[in-house]
Amino acid sequence: MAKIKLKKWDSAEHLKTDEDIALYLEACLEEAGDDAAFIAKALGNIARAKGMTQLAKETGLGRESLYKALSGEGNPSFATILKVTNALGIRLHAQSA
Repeated sequence: MAKIKLKKWDSAEHLKTDEDIALYLEACLEEAGDDAAFIAKALGNIARAKGMTQLAKETGLGRESLYKALSGEGNPSFATILKVTNALGIRLHAQSA
């Protein structure tokens, strides 16, 4: 019997267009509930898809700091989230629940 080789799923590999990114983030926001780490990780996936080095330049934040903050293990400030979303070209919208 042949062995099956599995590869770990990486969302960043599949985020090719701005539409892909918007739909992915929307799905993550719906799925996350009140899990802020889930949203930070989703933004990290988007950041990796777009290029973390370029994002670091645009936000003025260190690349390593961004990796940590957006890993799902970090606890980024709201100011960091705003810098990241602005640099990624993402707008946050309010909607009544």
